[in-house]
Amino acid sequence: MLDFYCPESKLGIEVDGGRHAEPAEMARDRRRTRELERRGIHVLRIWNSEVLQNLEGVLEKIFEGVRGRPPSP
Repeated sequence: MLDFYCPESKLGIEVDGGRHAEPAEMARDRRRTRELERRGIHVLRIWNSEVLQNLEGVLEKIFEGVRGRPPSP
């Protein structure tokens, strides 16, 4: 399950908290991202602190992610 998903651009967004910085969680996240990418889904990971401190920058990353993905048929 992704935090947010745009099927038209096949863009998944994960908003990660501090536990995702732990080695075991990072390995799990990498495996999960690879599996999603095998399915044609680009995963954009954003720290939750970044959302709180730099929402404008986060939105720009998301817009760039959407612009960089061709629409799904």
